[in-house]
Amino acid sequence: MEISEIDTQSITATKIDIRKLSLLELESNLLEKGEKKFRAKQIYEWLWQKSAQNFDVMSNLSLKTREILKENFVINGISTYKVQISADRTIKSAFQLHDKHLIEGVLIPTSSRMTACVSSQVGCSLTCKFCATGYMKRERNLDAAEIYDQVVSIAKQAEENYQIPLSNIVFMGMGEPLLNYNNVMEAIQKITSTEGLGMASKRITVSTAGIAKMIKKLADDDVKFNLAVSLHAANDEKRNQIMPINESNSLEALTEALLYFYEKTKNRITFEYIVFYNFNDTQKDAEELYRFAKKMPCNINIIEYNPISDADFVNTDADTLEKFANYLENKGLNVNVRRSRGKDIDAACGQLAVKK
Repeated sequence: MEISEIDTQSITATKIDIRKLSLLELESNLLEKGEKKFRAKQIYEWLWQKSAQNFDVMSNLSLKTREILKENFVINGISTYKVQISADRTIKSAFQLHDKHLIEGVLIPTSSRMTACVSSQVGCSLTCKFCATGYMKRERNLDAAEIYDQVVSIAKQAEENYQIPLSNIVFMGMGEPLLNYNNVMEAIQKITSTEGLGMASKRITVSTAGIAKMIKKLADDDVKFNLAVSLHAANDEKRNQIMPINESNSLEALTEALLYFYEKTKNRITFEYIVFYNFNDTQKDAEELYRFAKKMPCNINIIEYNPISDADFVNTDADTLEKFANYLENKGLNVNVRRSRGKDIDAACGQLAVKK
């Protein structure tokens, strides 16, 4: 390594990641450097409303102020590493982080909405047996700004490719959002704030594999966004086989947490259920799902399985899937059968795993 490279890295390491500062912290920091207090609000608008990735674009700041920013701060933005477009118009992006880690995000266009599917971690620690990300090592949590940047980038793709604004965000990409709780909550606060993107909370869904104590924390924090639970089996024995998290967060504990969440927020819960051939697709499985789901106001999304190279699961056949869904509907549950999007580019549910 060249001496100049070492020096550059050392200097960069001493700079403050400016987007980790609150507005008040930024004001205090700038006052110490002889800047006016109102500059902080101008900079904050550039960072969040305008998603600036460098200080030179901040045109209403003096050159002197911009130099002070460059000397003391850094913007650790994400960059687009690779883009793939599916035959069904789904767009998958590999994003590179400032430390060279890669994550994936997906734009899912349908006739009624434009949805950004974003990641919350580099890899995942939960090892769900049907999910490609579960076979990756969890490297680290994403910070709030890195989550925010994914939304900004995917929103730009929606406008540039389809001339339609982004309408929804789902935290269903790489990682378990509730194991990166503080950063996910901060990102959502910025996404919904008038200081940020100003998106309505009801257009955001956070999906979890079922961390009971964190679901209760969501309730205590009185969140306004939607909650989805990756269920995939409604008895503990089967769920333990495919989702090891269930061993420490049983269906009984999950039920208690979800009832608590509903009582506090009055938000219906969405259950996601992948129907695997000859595993969880029988009449008995449907009955177990009904008995579990009827305890609370909910929606059920029946999802096709999307094959991955690390697992031997197979999607159930169309007739079995239809009978499964019909049984639940006839019992009075609200059921949607979701068709996979972006399967040909490994962008569908459960397929995200960075391939360089």
